[in-house]
This record gives sequence, C-alpha cells and structure tokens, in this order.
Amino acid sequence: MIARFRLKSTAKKAAAALLGAAVVCASASTSVLAQSKPQEKAKAADKSKAPAQQAAPAATPAPAIPTPMTATAPAVTAAAGVSLAPDYVIGSDDVLSVVFWRDKELTTDVTVRPDGNISIPLINDVHAAGLTPAQLKDRIAEEAKKYIEDPSVTVVVKDIKSRKVFITGEVRKPGPYALTGGMSVLQLISIAGGLADYAKPEKISIVRNEGGKPQSFKFNYKEVLEGKKLAQNIELKPGDTVIVP
Repeated sequence: MIARFRLKSTAKKAAAALLGAAVVCASASTSVLAQSKPQEKAKAADKSKAPAQQAAPAATPAPAIPTPMTATAPAVTAAAGVSLAPDYVIGSDDVLSVVFWRDKELTTDVTVRPDGNISIPLINDVHAAGLTPAQLKDRIAEEAKKYIEDPSVTVVVKDIKSRKVFITGEVRKPGPYALTGGMSVLQLISIAGGLADYAKPEKISIVRNEGGKPQSFKFNYKEVLEGKKLAQNIELKPGDTVIVP
C-alpha cells in the first residue's frame, strides 16, 4: 500500500511539472508575438510611405527664352594663294584672285592671257604681266576709282603657271614644276622624287636659254652630296631644264 501511494504521488508531481513547462512556453510565445507585431506594423507603414515618395512629380523646368536673331552681312573671304618670293612678277597663264572687299560683285578669279591682260567686271582689261601682286593691286584700285568710291582691293596668286622649271630623264617624277621662289638643282631633284636606279649622277646637266642663246651647266650629284664644289648647285631660273641621263 505504501508503495502504491508513493507511485501516485510521484506521477502527480511529474504531471504538475509538465503542466508548468507548457504554461511557460505559451507565455514566451505570446511575448514574442507581441514584440513582432509593432515591428511588422512599422515596416508596413514604411512601405506605404515609399510609393508616395516615389510618386512625387519632378519639377518642370522653366521654358527657355528665345534669343533674338541678329542679321549679319555676308563676309568676303580672300582665296588661299601660293607662297611667293617678295619680288615675284606675274606672268602669262598665272591664275589670280582679285577680291573687292566692299564691292563683292567685282570679285573674280582670272587667268593672265598671253597678251598679259586680265579682264575684271566693270573695269574691263587691265595689264598684269610684269607686275608684282602689290603693283597690280594698286593699278586695279586706280582703275576702279572711275566707277566706285574708295575701292579696297586684294590680289592673290592662286596658281603659278608662268614660272616653271623642267626636269627629265632618270628621276622618279619627271615633268614641269612651278618656280615659286628660290630653287637649286638639288632641291628640284628632291622634289622630283630623287634619282632613279639607273641614273648617272655625275653627268647631270642644266640647259638654260639666256638672251636667246642656249647655255649648259654641269652638275655632279655625288660631289654636291659630299659637300664638294657646291658652286655647281646653281639657282634655277624660269625655263631651265635639268637633264638626268
């Protein structure tokens, strides 16, 4: 009997202990749920605010004020010319650009005719051959004063065809070359691409017509390159022909 009583007492104690543990667990769960609900409410409130912030319309820029257009007079641009020696003299077949800065209807490009004249609107013929560009400018301005007030003129040499030198024979690019300024025999050979493979550099000659009489000058390419007898590297004149055998 005593043993049965002890077993029943022990069973009751165990049951009470289990019941107490269950109550503690339920209380803890209730506390966790109570703490999580405010956090979930705060997150939901933040989410509800976010679209409102994104939906805020962007500021509309103020309309630009148009800038009034100002009419400008068309400019007259001088043609690009070739580089000239200070004492360059215009000759037949040269191509010139005559620019009137205020009277642009008179501006024109002309070729010097075989008789040495050029034709300009309103002014007609003006003799150009034998004059420097500056001298021709003054002559055109003087003629233009008969028709317009205080003319402002510029003369530009666009292409030189009256002053040429020639090179023929064993060079890379034989033919005529414009003589725009000082040019030596060695420089002309260089412009023509240099000597060809089978050239005879010690037997080059220059033919010149001086006063209606032909003259010939010898040129040794190797000697000049070595710095010897440099006087034979003469300055060329219009009409000279360099022959490279």
